[in-house]
Amino acid sequence: MNGPEIDVEFAPELRLFVARARPTGTARAATDGVSTLGHVVESLGVPLTEVGALLVDGRQVAPGHVPTGGESVSVRPVEHPQKIPGAPLRFLLDVHLGTLARRLRLLGVDTAYESTDLGDPALAALSAAEKRVLLSRDRGLLRRRELWAGGYVYSTRPEEQLREVLARFRPELRPWTRCTACNGLLEEATKEEVADQLEGGTERSYDVFARCRACGRAYWKGAHHEQLEAVVERALAEFAQGR
Repeated sequence: MNGPEIDVEFAPELRLFVARARPTGTARAATDGVSTLGHVVESLGVPLTEVGALLVDGRQVAPGHVPTGGESVSVRPVEHPQKIPGAPLRFLLDVHLGTLARRLRLLGVDTAYESTDLGDPALAALSAAEKRVLLSRDRGLLRRRELWAGGYVYSTRPEEQLREVLARFRPELRPWTRCTACNGLLEEATKEEVADQLEGGTERSYDVFARCRACGRAYWKGAHHEQLEAVVERALAEFAQGR
């Protein structure tokens, strides 16, 4: 792009993506009369998954708007909570977000995740096929055209990542209803039904069990339950405060 230039001003939340931004959060970009504003914004570093309103000289336009020289562009972040129309809210996480995936499942949020790297094309295609919101810290992945919907995870710390996702998307929380290993739904189970998964001490000490309908994994309130309970209680409290 080597035509007339436009000024693009980014909201503070988006400036970490823009290497060429001035201290004021603005960057200049050339136009060619063909490329869309969405393309220009992404070429400056911001995935469209993170963009809310696009304003040109104060009026809102679609990402397909073709900018011309002299226009002043303002790029706003997505609103919170972000609505994802077209399907029930479900997530797909890339290989680097395993802890976040387990915590979302712990809270009963439908969360697909594979511990092996499927590759960017397959992840984006899976997002589209299953209509899942793809969460990632990979900006290139979030710019793939076949992606159905996505969101950048800004923090590297699982606690903050969970807080981010809950605040941004406000999913329905149903703690203790999903398998943290495979995302399947849990059902009550008798000790006899899960006896093959219990060691002697566990079998003697516990009487309340659940089992995953999908993979058959057994669950009970074992040694780590207090830690998990703390994660759930903290998330529920913060979620309630955000209403």
